[in-house]
Amino acid sequence: MDKSDILFEKYYEDVLRFLRGLSRDEQLAEELTQETIYRAIKSIHMFRGDSDMRVWLCSIAKNLYFTYRKKQKYVTYGETYENYEAEEKLFMQILEDRETAIQIHKILHELKEPYKEIFSLRIFGELSFKEIASLFQKSEHWACVTYHRAKMMIQQKLENGKEIT
Repeated sequence: MDKSDILFEKYYEDVLRFLRGLSRDEQLAEELTQETIYRAIKSIHMFRGDSDMRVWLCSIAKNLYFTYRKKQKYVTYGETYENYEAEEKLFMQILEDRETAIQIHKILHELKEPYKEIFSLRIFGELSFKEIASLFQKSEHWACVTYHRAKMMIQQKLENGKEIT
């Protein structure tokens, strides 16, 4: 058994699980896992050994996934934007319900920074991502991602029915 077989046998499932979680797409995860193993085999001489092999492989996998997503962004922009608008509309309707709004404020109070402030500036301050980015001296993308992470945290706690007192 050579190094490539060992790499494949020992780490394939770990990389596949990592990419499944990242992409939430079984077929894409399998394709990218195969590409990750292939690239790792080609560049195994560059692996210095200062970290676990899984960490190195998952780093390769993550980079492949983000490269894939960047390429897809241009293909699916319209669809993604429509989904984004519908999701935003639904979230705003939830906010209009007084009981839910109070629950969201309680959850928001428990969020860590910068999530709490970004969410507040976006929803209650009605600032654009560009304006938020300027305030934090970060990129517009950073502001958007941080806001969506905060929103997902809030939605998850609401869905779990976690009562916060």
